[in-house]
Amino acid sequence: MPKQTFFNLQKSKQDVLIDAAIKEFSRVPLNEAAISNIIATADIPRGSFYQYFENKEDLFFYVFSIFGKKGEKTFVNSLKKNNGDLIETFVQMFEILLTFFRNDEKRSFFKNAFLNINHRVEGACAPSFMKESHNGIVQEFFKLVDMDKLNISDKSEIKHVMLVIKAVTFHNIMLNFANNVSEEEAVEKYKFEMNLLREGIYKK
Repeated sequence: MPKQTFFNLQKSKQDVLIDAAIKEFSRVPLNEAAISNIIATADIPRGSFYQYFENKEDLFFYVFSIFGKKGEKTFVNSLKKNNGDLIETFVQMFEILLTFFRNDEKRSFFKNAFLNINHRVEGACAPSFMKESHNGIVQEFFKLVDMDKLNISDKSEIKHVMLVIKAVTFHNIMLNFANNVSEEEAVEKYKFEMNLLREGIYKK
């Protein structure tokens, strides 16, 4: 997370640095990104950068968290609209993501992240309600999900359901980035696989 000196900045100055970071992390993956490019775009001294962030990784994951918080709000709103149906909510979120990725810079940012994914990036993608440290959010999530539709015997098992859905979702996002398939093809494939999860792969 940023140091307090970053939060002490005016919002407009924070935004300039964040925009510069998004530009650089969209140009190349994290391991190839250069702080020199970020500070040049933001027009700040190198010393100031280190007053705000420990390193480029610190900045990258903060930017990722900004996108993540916006995504969580969208997810919760979608879950409410779909009356707690997890599958329908994830399908809707997948379609929203593909629309979001029409923006070249944002698509490049996430493409660089997903195609060079590691454990920390994967963890950063996990919604707060999947993290044990956010018990309040977890309880709110339980209230929204229609548990009666899920083939689980205990609320604690919802985490496993989410991990399976997340794996399918990540795989489809990465394929979309790697293969540049049309949105229609990507959604059709995702819906097919999510329906397999809904119905099960064994014949009744």
